[in-house]
Amino acid sequence: MKNKVTSPEEFFGFEMGSDKKMARWDKIVEYFKVLTKESDKITVENMGPSTEGNPFLLVTISSAKNLRNINRIREVNAKISDPRGYAEKEVASLIKEGKAVICQSMSLHASEIGGTQMAPELAYDILTRDDEETTRILDNVVFLMIPCFNPDGEIMIKDWYDKWLGTEYDGCGLPWLYHKYVGHDNNRDAFMMNMIESQYAAKILFREWHPQAYQDHHHMGSYAARLYVAPYCEPIRPHADPLIWRELSWYGAHIAYKLEQGEKTGILNNAQYAGWGHFGFHWIGNYHNTTSMLTESASAKLATPMFVHSSQLTGVAGGALRGFPQNKSQTNFPHPWPGGWWKLRDIIEQQKIAAWAILDLAARHKETILNNTYLKAKRQTELGAKGSPKAYIIPAIQHDQLTAEKLAEKLWMQGIELKKAQKEFTVDGITYPKGSYVISLDQPKMGLIKNLLGRTLYPDDAWSREGDGSPVRPYDTATDTMSEFMGVRVDSIDSVFQGEFETIETFKAPLGKLIGASKIGYAYDCRLNESFKVTNILLTKGIKIARADEAILVDDITFPPGAFIVSSGSEKILTELAKRTGVDFYAIKKAASKTHEIKLLKIGMYQRYWGGNIDEGWTRWLLEQHEFAISKVMDKDIKEGNLAEKYDILILPSDPMPLITGENIEEYYSKIQRPMPQFPPEFRSGIGKDGVEAIRKFVEDGGTLVALNQSCEFAIERLKLKVTNVLKDVKSKEFYCPGSTLRINVDDSHPLAYGMPKKALALFWSSPAFNIIPSEFNEDCEVVAQYPERDLLQSGWLIGGEKLANSAAVVSTKLGKGKVILIGFFSQHRAQTHGTFKLFFNALIQ
Repeated sequence: MKNKVTSPEEFFGFEMGSDKKMARWDKIVEYFKVLTKESDKITVENMGPSTEGNPFLLVTISSAKNLRNINRIREVNAKISDPRGYAEKEVASLIKEGKAVICQSMSLHASEIGGTQMAPELAYDILTRDDEETTRILDNVVFLMIPCFNPDGEIMIKDWYDKWLGTEYDGCGLPWLYHKYVGHDNNRDAFMMNMIESQYAAKILFREWHPQAYQDHHHMGSYAARLYVAPYCEPIRPHADPLIWRELSWYGAHIAYKLEQGEKTGILNNAQYAGWGHFGFHWIGNYHNTTSMLTESASAKLATPMFVHSSQLTGVAGGALRGFPQNKSQTNFPHPWPGGWWKLRDIIEQQKIAAWAILDLAARHKETILNNTYLKAKRQTELGAKGSPKAYIIPAIQHDQLTAEKLAEKLWMQGIELKKAQKEFTVDGITYPKGSYVISLDQPKMGLIKNLLGRTLYPDDAWSREGDGSPVRPYDTATDTMSEFMGVRVDSIDSVFQGEFETIETFKAPLGKLIGASKIGYAYDCRLNESFKVTNILLTKGIKIARADEAILVDDITFPPGAFIVSSGSEKILTELAKRTGVDFYAIKKAASKTHEIKLLKIGMYQRYWGGNIDEGWTRWLLEQHEFAISKVMDKDIKEGNLAEKYDILILPSDPMPLITGENIEEYYSKIQRPMPQFPPEFRSGIGKDGVEAIRKFVEDGGTLVALNQSCEFAIERLKLKVTNVLKDVKSKEFYCPGSTLRINVDDSHPLAYGMPKKALALFWSSPAFNIIPSEFNEDCEVVAQYPERDLLQSGWLIGGEKLANSAAVVSTKLGKGKVILIGFFSQHRAQTHGTFKLFFNALIQ
């Protein structure tokens, strides 16, 4: 006799997706635990705590026999996914033995609640249905489910929704970020893996399981299709195996077919979402040879139904180039939704069909799918061996060696094979020292390696331009070249070479050391980002630190201007910090002649509502990681005035001016073609005219304002600086640069650029660039970094680069007794642009 399995409706007291009902994450966790007691076809693993301490679950569903044999299934799948060293006959045997591994994740974006609300019902259906289709899925598929990618955000959204249920703000959005730090940007973290949730997912997808397919369930706006499913539309990013794009069409067709069978309308595929997107999980997976896709459901008002008139239904931005110019029947959208009430239950039903469909297809064609996995890995490896380059080398000697080590670790976390030189070796006349990393292209993730380490140019062609020549906005950045973002030298190698190398199995962070003894003090390198963490820890402990204002020689090592000098008597803590951070401390034999002491400064950072500012969240996380003590500054704090008594430095994260001031908000949302969000009055933020004057007085009284990227517009216009944005009001056909790495020349003798190389790469995205307005006080403006005259683009997409030529990228300008620092590009973007962190950090250590 079968055990009775508790249904979600019995457990939660309502059908999942019922009007105005949401299950909270803690109760969903409890439900999955109940399922493990009632069925032998499910296991639940707590991967660990989320950012705020909630459980991050991996749910595995398959037949009881498969679950008993799960380690062997994982071993077989790993061999098929990387068949190097196995004969074809052996691989054929593994394919017959193996199971299709399918991963699906839910509600990565916490306000997109359908996936997590659907997950208990999907699990229940698979565990309790006893038809032929379900049996085939259980026998042939290992289903890995991440029922909630953002547990903290799910709880925030649920509690917020309940608070305003039944009021005029019923179903309104959360006015702050739905994650402690990154909000919607958690999906942009798949290649850098800064957040703990991303690290859990990467472990599942990239290192432990290597699934054959991955589907990520999302929501989108409310006025276009009811559901987007695979495949993607044009353009596509290069270097994925062609079978990826064929399988995306195969899976997508099956999903759309099942939805049509289920009488679901408004289903769109092969449109809206381009194959070249950001390197989030459902895009980067394709370069891991995992066919990776997403669903995007039209949103209701969280769990509150929403009425949509047929006349309000539209196509998508990008029109015909994105495959959906109007909300009418076409081959990839044959059955439009007529309009009416749209409910959470509608979302759950269509997502459940889409989730079931890829399990069904994998179960029906298990051996074909596993053979495709083998072919993708084999072909990518062969292409890497025959093609160019044949390898990348990360030299052991770097401008910032510790950041180079972080790059290597991130590549390892992606499941890329790295080897470390045990002795020096020579390639094409260049000798690389012991400790250099070698990444050969003759491995299954060849395409991923090329995208992360090689120069990447976004297509400028028929798929990226309107008929009149206007560029069509990429989905996110135009490049995700990790090495360029991080400022790490990576050499492209076309030759075959020999050496003594060891494959990295477990990554170990480097340990620093205290070198020598001194009664004067110890120097440490300002070229290391980690040195700023060390500095903040030491300052907090009351230990004196100075910076050298000229190059200094310590033993045989020349430190550039900006080297940190810590007083003697702190050897114990320096030894501990060396082991913790990897920073070396060198005994000084002769005192530097030109130094200045640095103090622990009071730093505030502006935080607003209107859904929160993701750049603020990322910046806060980055500063916390480097031990900067920062205070949250809200509208009320600014309007109260007397800022100079509370702060030495005020940071304005990148933000459009209306969202800082609170002025012209409706006009701003209309311009970006988004509905005006409705928040309770206390969450409609903005500093207003009083706040503008308070910031002006703060600077004039001696404070420092640091404006990042888009917030520079506020500083220039509202503080009336002697600076102009040379790109203001320039049309996109004349100048366009969406999320690309550009070359900059840096004045590394300037205190704001201490530790930077003279030439660097900056991430430019909707950024300003500056000219100094001629005046009698030109000396009050200092150019710290500048764009070159030509050859600006490294990776991404640049139209009209001559508009940017010779303009300033970073400016420091006096205002009264204080100063305003304008960092025009994304120096700290998503905590990914390690190569320019120092330009930001130096502004905070004076």
